[in-house]
Amino acid sequence: MLSELVAALRGGAIEVVDLTAPLSEETPIINLPSERGQPWPFSREVISDFDALGPTVYWNNIRLSEHTGTHFDAPVHWLSGKGSHDVSEVPPGKLVGPAVVLDFSAQAAENPDFLLQQSDVEQWVSEHGPLPEDGWLLYRTGWEGRENFLNDGHTPGVAVDCARWLAEETPIVGIGVETVGTDAGRAGEFERPYPCHWYLHGAGKYGLTQLRNLASLPPTGAVLIASPLPIVRGSGSPTRVLALVERRP
Repeated sequence: MLSELVAALRGGAIEVVDLTAPLSEETPIINLPSERGQPWPFSREVISDFDALGPTVYWNNIRLSEHTGTHFDAPVHWLSGKGSHDVSEVPPGKLVGPAVVLDFSAQAAENPDFLLQQSDVEQWVSEHGPLPEDGWLLYRTGWEGRENFLNDGHTPGVAVDCARWLAEETPIVGIGVETVGTDAGRAGEFERPYPCHWYLHGAGKYGLTQLRNLASLPPTGAVLIASPLPIVRGSGSPTRVLALVERRP
């Protein structure tokens, strides 16, 4: 089967789609209240650049938060998942799995505070089939590449009841989004603040953020590969996220 997969990749029958946003000093990060601890934006310092400090090598030191750019959220990231597994302890089999794409970009274009409801997901399921076991729900809002990415805290997300239902009553392993975090920009004001973080991590599930190219994926049938760094005691990690998509002539 693996040799058939390699042949399909080489022949173009299966396309590898990169869902990862480039990581640079321009990558947006979450803004927190001033009294809270602050994540570091991406920055770098040259170690050597084919110069006296290293005539044959170019390389850099980098500095950033675990949750900068396209990144993976592990259960231990949130209070509800305290004592659960960190990013180094995520079972490798959970990092490869089926993915479905729920496209609500039209609704989010009309209302930047749009919240995904359980009824929206159930309607999608009635049209496309069940959510995948140990798979990913990828939530497309059209937020990829927006110039006003943080939008003064008005970004789409998931309703409280829907987040709890996805965490506790569906077989998915996690949720992936295009926004800077898995929760809506105003989720700190909800009755259960940051419900995706609270319920998903409390259920031992994962998050992926700042994805791109979700429009290149079909509603069903893609296979997602996430590759976070196995940081010991890490709450998350910048991550390269790829999708395998079958392309028929």
